[in-house]
Amino acid sequence: MSSLEILYEDNHIIAVNKRPGDIVQGDKTGDQTLAEIVKEYIKDKYQKPGEVFLGVVHRIDRPVSGVVLFARTSKALTRLNELFREKKVKKTYWAVVKNRPPADSGTLIHFLKKDQVRNKSKAYETEVKGSQRCWLDYKVLSKSDNYYLLEINPLTGRHHQIRVQLASMGCPIKGDLKYGFDRSNEDASIHLHSRTTEFFHPIKKEVIKLTAKPPSDPVWNFFEKSQTEGN
Repeated sequence: MSSLEILYEDNHIIAVNKRPGDIVQGDKTGDQTLAEIVKEYIKDKYQKPGEVFLGVVHRIDRPVSGVVLFARTSKALTRLNELFREKKVKKTYWAVVKNRPPADSGTLIHFLKKDQVRNKSKAYETEVKGSQRCWLDYKVLSKSDNYYLLEINPLTGRHHQIRVQLASMGCPIKGDLKYGFDRSNEDASIHLHSRTTEFFHPIKKEVIKLTAKPPSDPVWNFFEKSQTEGN
């Protein structure tokens, strides 16, 4: 339970900093989910008898880290689902890539088609049958000897969107073998991190902005330091 990093908690919502490798909701692996871990935390902390309610509002991919938001009541779940549906939740991601983007900032627009069998998406420049339009804004925040740190603002939420769109630009994310990076990270993570999530609290009606610290490794530590020092 000590490994759970709580970013925000009240009677209505709870947000955690997901570690790479944690899975938000169940899949065929049968591994314990982040939702189950958070439920155990609530049950233990508040000595709750019986089943604990926890609503999954959104997901981030298993090898990705960062902010994940859950609802603690059905009312909060309904309202948060509405905020996500109406695109009123602002999320920014950090991504580490090896190749320099063609411009220091820009907008990427593609049509994404998901391959269910391979659990992979493909980006097309023009619409194809079964594809969905997706777009994101990016900018270069910093660079090291070997890598670039990008800030990503996804304006849609498609399957593997950031991963496939950056790869289509020639900038696969560090560790992301599925989308063209040349080697995996030792812990099977990829260097994509849900850095901030900003939204209107579903009950309290105030703006909440959550920021998650990236995992501790030499590359992330370098870039986090570069940002906190305003480099």
